[in-house]
Amino acid sequence: MDLRKLKTLIDLVSESNVSELEITEAEGKVRIVKSSGAPFVAQLPAAPVASPAAPVVSAPALPAADAAATGGAGHAVTSPMVGTFYRCASPGAKAYVDVGSVVKEGETICIIEAMKILNEIEADKSGTVTRILCENGQAVEYGQSLFMIE
Repeated sequence: MDLRKLKTLIDLVSESNVSELEITEAEGKVRIVKSSGAPFVAQLPAAPVASPAAPVVSAPALPAADAAATGGAGHAVTSPMVGTFYRCASPGAKAYVDVGSVVKEGETICIIEAMKILNEIEADKSGTVTRILCENGQAVEYGQSLFMIE
């Protein structure tokens, strides 16, 4: 299932009285569960298997000493998980942010794919993106700096 379709489904669940939605397609199943106001998404394999839902998460702050190690001043947005870094929603799509983009706290700035689940990563601070520290499609580690924001 492509990211645009998945995002549309998440938005529909978020804005409706529906608390759970499950869709089965040739590629597998997608289950969206809304609990305490925030939707959770789990992409399940074609065979029915229980799987914990993955929340949309914000990146934690990186200690100042680690931010300095990235070669720039400002705030480092770090990876909250191990996975594959993507700057845009789908191949050929416009990147969420570029160097010089002004972002607001909570705005989606990239995607990290982990275990076939696409996790939107949000800016944890408002400001201007001064550096992008990862390449599209690059594997990232937990706590690795992704962006610098001033």
